[in-house]
Amino acid sequence: MNASPTTTPTDVMSASDVVAAMVETDRQLAAIQARQLVLLGRAGDIAAAQTAAIPLSSQRERELPLRSIAAELAAATRRSDRGMQNRIHQAGVMRDRFPATVTALAEGRIDIGHLRVIEEAGARLTDPDARALLEQAALAVAEKETAGRARPAILALAQRIDPVPFVERYATAAEARRVWVHDLADGMAELGALLPAHLVHGIMDRITQCARMLLAEDGGTATNDSAPDAAGEAQPVDTRTMDQRRADVLADLLLTGHATAEASDGTVCETDAIVAHIQVTVPAATLTGADVPATFVGHGPMDPGTARHFASHATAWDRLFYDLRTGAIDNTDTYRPSRAQRRFLRGRDEHCRFPGCRAAVWHCDIDHTVDYAHGGPTRVCNLAHLCKRHHMLKHNTAWTVEQHPGGILVWTSPTGRVYPDIPQRTLEFIAAASSGAPPPF
Repeated sequence: MNASPTTTPTDVMSASDVVAAMVETDRQLAAIQARQLVLLGRAGDIAAAQTAAIPLSSQRERELPLRSIAAELAAATRRSDRGMQNRIHQAGVMRDRFPATVTALAEGRIDIGHLRVIEEAGARLTDPDARALLEQAALAVAEKETAGRARPAILALAQRIDPVPFVERYATAAEARRVWVHDLADGMAELGALLPAHLVHGIMDRITQCARMLLAEDGGTATNDSAPDAAGEAQPVDTRTMDQRRADVLADLLLTGHATAEASDGTVCETDAIVAHIQVTVPAATLTGADVPATFVGHGPMDPGTARHFASHATAWDRLFYDLRTGAIDNTDTYRPSRAQRRFLRGRDEHCRFPGCRAAVWHCDIDHTVDYAHGGPTRVCNLAHLCKRHHMLKHNTAWTVEQHPGGILVWTSPTGRVYPDIPQRTLEFIAAASSGAPPPF
């Protein structure tokens, strides 16, 4: 069989060819997904036209056109008709309320994950002008970041643009907090909870720390089924995965108040010294009583009352100064340089600075962009947080990085492609400035 003249056989493709082909495939996939949205929206229009011809008094009959076309699309594509009906509704919403986002998807400038983030953030905006403003600002972020890293920035933009005060929206949302159980097969069940984001992330961080502590006590991940104890006798080795350890720690903490059954039996809590970590940036106006939301790093806005509560119990402060021209972190107010650098970098970076990575700064190393051994200075213009995975990638592969003013990291891959990573607050500022949205401070 001869290969197509426009297609390079995969067994002769170089790394650069693979990347280029993957980028083009992603672009084509995004265009197809946008086409699906258009078709589903058209299906909704057809159903709406048929529904309009049915008298208002025949309510049950008015539901049938949408059900019918959803059933046919579902049968043709081997999907659930209820799910297809939901897709038709969502497609109509995206097409009518976020047309620029659908266009960006069709042109391959974003992917379907970005579209869903923008839909989520804009769903509560009822004012068309506010929604259009958010869409423009959100696309400026989405075209530069992964969907996961774009989400907190887009949610923050939405809360600033929304004419309904955040304090009111948070109070309403917090009233819906709850815990539920969903039974599964094989003797399993799911435990779910809807809580304020800072509590959920704090819970996750604490059980992760407990799980890591237990793993360290076991000497790391084991591959055998037993190991000798001090007396030389074989003892079973804990081979649980990190997810399994987290689940077991959560159960032990909720049921006994301790991270392990042994600790509970001995009435000594092994986790007294383990404190959950979350990072919150609080505007000065919020501390003085203004209803200005704080920022919960990695999630989005935090209501002012909760932010003031955390601030009142903080043992140390990291005060940040912003460059009003760019939105970038400009300085901190401390006299000890090394500590100031750490504070500055935590505020600027918020997470690992490799493109797309969301590892929190608490679990990252502070890396010299230009190696210290090669003359790189220990200054914030030459420092950035990298998780262990990407720290190793930087030092042991052909990936390279340069740091530009404002903390912008420009990564170059082994194939020569360039990937800029912009600090989230600077990116939010750029997006807001380009769209006319309120600035992020």
